[in-house]
Amino acid sequence: MTNVVELLKARHQTVATAESLTAGLLCATIVDTPGASAVVRGGLIVYATELKHELAGVDQQLLDEHGAVHPDVAIQLAEGARNRCKSDWGIGLTGVAGPDPQDGVAPGTVHIGLSGPGVSTVRTITVSGDRKAVRFTAVEKALVLLSEYLLMTGDGNKR
Repeated sequence: MTNVVELLKARHQTVATAESLTAGLLCATIVDTPGASAVVRGGLIVYATELKHELAGVDQQLLDEHGAVHPDVAIQLAEGARNRCKSDWGIGLTGVAGPDPQDGVAPGTVHIGLSGPGVSTVRTITVSGDRKAVRFTAVEKALVLLSEYLLMTGDGNKR
């Protein structure tokens, strides 16, 4: 996998996370890379549904109508991380690690939101395995999504 820290450093850009499903694992994984302090602005751990609204700015009506595990929630988490932490890129993660469904959503369902310069997208994946496998795969796929866009968008514009 492409090193997102190096890609961000080369572009003079930053990243922030808003994590539900992964509870900070994504941000912790990024900062395991030497030099991460140059690109990581911070992260929001919004495990409780009400914190998705209070800290990340997810629309309360969206949460009331669709629950916390929805593609639009992932996008709004990414936008919230980006705006609240004043970063160039935001990544939002929500999903169900299991073993039980949440709000009628099956375990292994993961929504990854990405917000950046000219980018607002979500990727939905289904992961097999236990809670640990779902969370670790969600982190891996979030990093892949960010690196794809960093490689695709060239130099981009600093926020």
